[in-house]
Amino acid sequence: MPMSRRLLLVHAHPDDECIGTGASMAKYVAEGAQVTLVTCTLGEEGEVLLPELSHLASDKDDALGAHRQIELAAAMAELGVTDWRLLGGPGRFRDSGMIGTPPNERPDCFWRTDLLEAATELVPVIREVRPQVVVTYDEFGGYGHPDHIQAHRVAHYAVALAESPTFKPELGPAWQVSKVYWTAFPRSIVRAGIEALKASGVDDEFTAMDPDDLPFVCDDDLVTTEIDGQEFLDRKMAALRAHGTQVSVDGGFFALADAVGSQAFGIEYFRLAHGTLGTEPGSERESDLFAGIEA
Repeated sequence: MPMSRRLLLVHAHPDDECIGTGASMAKYVAEGAQVTLVTCTLGEEGEVLLPELSHLASDKDDALGAHRQIELAAAMAELGVTDWRLLGGPGRFRDSGMIGTPPNERPDCFWRTDLLEAATELVPVIREVRPQVVVTYDEFGGYGHPDHIQAHRVAHYAVALAESPTFKPELGPAWQVSKVYWTAFPRSIVRAGIEALKASGVDDEFTAMDPDDLPFVCDDDLVTTEIDGQEFLDRKMAALRAHGTQVSVDGGFFALADAVGSQAFGIEYFRLAHGTLGTEPGSERESDLFAGIEA
């Protein structure tokens, strides 16, 4: 019998899931895999890009979290994902903001939550869904945001705890995840995009940057896996637009989609952090997150 493929993604805030994994999520849903998203916070400290909703900001009505939950639901509808969850329930862990800011000092923020406490909320999800593959961020959280770093730690700790039959058996039978991946943005792709934007006449803060100075960029030789989701780029961009308070796809980083074409955001890249590569003979990279996993 064919393997029932199950993919679990652990992201920090609503909209993070679309940027690096949206096309892959839509692709695997379309192929019949079970795709589950766990979002760790509601992103209450995000900057509001829409003037008419500026009152939602944390320093005003502090109602952005509830609105971003609505945006997340709309984004998941665009990707076809029906199983999406908030770690511990809505508002269980609050957006931490950046290091050195007042939100990061709050005792209820995700960054300051006890790691075991947060991971224990993810264990029953892993044991229920029984994913072969888990996707999260690298140890730097991609670009250093405290919530991304904490999401990385929580995902890895929960994967380890979930496979132990002696850890809280009341949370479900133990389950061993086969592979854990980190999202990646290859340096060559980002560099090509910036050069293409410059050639087209774009002159802004993003094109002035050196790819070597961008914290989220990954050396190409560290990338193990690329998923061709170009067929689902329209869904990914629609999902990004659903996160209207946070994302504008008409410039800056997202202008790469116009400069480089569907390869910029339709192909998504990953680093295998745990498990065994399933690279096919003659290929340098995997083309499937489930490669090498037996039924």
